[in-house]
Amino acid sequence: MKYAYEDMGDDQFEQLIVILCQQILGISVKGFAKGTDGGRDAKFVGKAQLFPSDAAPWEGTTIIQAKHSNGPYRSFSESDFFSPTSKTSIIEKEIPRINKLRQAQQLDHYMLFSNRRLTGNTDAEICAHISKKCNIPESSIYLCDVEQLELLLKRYPQVVKLADIDPIDSPLIVSPDELAEIVQALASQKGNILTVIDNPPTPRTPYDKKNELNNMTEQYAKYLRKRYLKDTVEISTFFAAPENAHLLRMYELAIDEFQQKIIAKRKKYQTFDEVMEHITDLLFNRDAVLRQQQHKRLTRTLLFYMYWNCDIGVTDDVETD
Repeated sequence: MKYAYEDMGDDQFEQLIVILCQQILGISVKGFAKGTDGGRDAKFVGKAQLFPSDAAPWEGTTIIQAKHSNGPYRSFSESDFFSPTSKTSIIEKEIPRINKLRQAQQLDHYMLFSNRRLTGNTDAEICAHISKKCNIPESSIYLCDVEQLELLLKRYPQVVKLADIDPIDSPLIVSPDELAEIVQALASQKGNILTVIDNPPTPRTPYDKKNELNNMTEQYAKYLRKRYLKDTVEISTFFAAPENAHLLRMYELAIDEFQQKIIAKRKKYQTFDEVMEHITDLLFNRDAVLRQQQHKRLTRTLLFYMYWNCDIGVTDDVETD
């Protein structure tokens, strides 16, 4: 069973990790608390029940960190997360905090959980980097990626129930009021648009062709289609209702602004996957309504609807102009 980690809020992902660590370390794992330096750690003190094994468990103080990503296909190896030469990567920003705890004898073991993917080479590289920078044995460092997290949740299914996590294929429940709130929130992000140009309808470019034109990867495109396609009809029906004409106009304002920004900034991104994730991160970071847990999936669904409906991105007509 897959879970939509990218749709969780940071707090919900942290709660999931705490409950999981209570299973593998011990019930006394304390939840994530904000420190004086702004960081958030969970902590376990004592002998672990099952980790790294029941025959040779860790003992002492284990510090746990959770790093949540809004993207479904992010990686530990991306430069924003880890780069030995970067001072602004997520790992590099944590090094001083880990060092401070280590020097104060408040850290014997270190665990980092993320909903990103991790290869064996990157795992070894990051562990070696933290070990060298913070004087922690590599055997006392554990990185858990999304695939390992899935395996652990299969082994301990009660964690999912306790954390109240829905599986990835759970149905989208859309009410007009909720969708209206999302559209209004989207529209509120668009600067001062004084005029609206009604674009003539364009025949929809086939999905495979559109992905090729926009350089969207096959894996990402398949994920979006499987996850959100079933909800596009509901959105179309909603916008077609006469009483929602003003919301449709807000939607048109939003896509005009998005498309202009995409055209202007497109060369910064190698794939359209990155464009979609950039827009998603921007919306979640700038609007408190959109980043609420109950609205995150609906926001992603609406962005997919824009792409599927050929309202954003390159289409065949651009190629043949």
